[in-house]
Amino acid sequence: MRALMIAFGRAVLSQLHLRMLLLTVLPFVVSVLLWGVVLWLCLQPMIDWLHGWFIANDGFSTAGDVLGWFGLGMVKTVLVPLLAMWVLLPLMILTALVFVGVMAMPAIVRHVGGRWYPALEKRRGGSLLGGLWVAFHSFILFAVLWIVTLPLSLFPPLTFVVQPLLWGWLTYRVMAYDALSEHASADEARDLLRRHRWPLLLMGTITGAMGAAPTLLWLGGALSVILFPLLAAGAIWLYVLVFVFTGLWFEHYCLAVLADQRGRPPVPGVLKDLN
Repeated sequence: MRALMIAFGRAVLSQLHLRMLLLTVLPFVVSVLLWGVVLWLCLQPMIDWLHGWFIANDGFSTAGDVLGWFGLGMVKTVLVPLLAMWVLLPLMILTALVFVGVMAMPAIVRHVGGRWYPALEKRRGGSLLGGLWVAFHSFILFAVLWIVTLPLSLFPPLTFVVQPLLWGWLTYRVMAYDALSEHASADEARDLLRRHRWPLLLMGTITGAMGAAPTLLWLGGALSVILFPLLAAGAIWLYVLVFVFTGLWFEHYCLAVLADQRGRPPVPGVLKDLN
């Protein structure tokens, strides 16, 4: 636990570094441009298709009855746009995660490794393709669970439990691999991930709670539908910011554990990270 908290403090210091703050810009811009085009071309057709499906299958009546049991009958009027937004949300998460992994994670590795562990040997047990594969198949399972648990999003207390758990697992799977891919050998990475599974999962769950914060933007009912483009941009920026901080926290923790495993302590003095 002490190592986890030390890594958290160092990640906060690193996040305040100008270079790390600027890392959020490029993934955010690329994500917004991509999703601006996707929403312009696909959002209305998706809403029309869902609306037609609900009409053909008497979905509005069934949904109205179910929502009425919980005193949420008014949600029926914006149910189709909300469903479209909730379906698109995991894809926004995926693009933010991929863009941060490709554009920001190499810079995070250089920043943390160069400032704190300059003598730590780079054994390069991972690769970019390996990281993309881990992210892809982890996200597939994440997306399935996201869709299965979508009805729980109507009840905010459950949202605050389910979302962090899902995010925690996804974050643990993706970030731990990226954090070790440059410095650890494949055998070292497997051993480290096995022995430190629970601290890493706890870190993922904590950052999962942080990552669930953008989901709150979708709980505004009709207002969230009207302001969807602005809310989408805000959510993407929050995802990118959370992912960058998460990458820093995992990098600090994983390199500290790896350095201790090899008998090489970090460079002394946390203020070095502010220079």
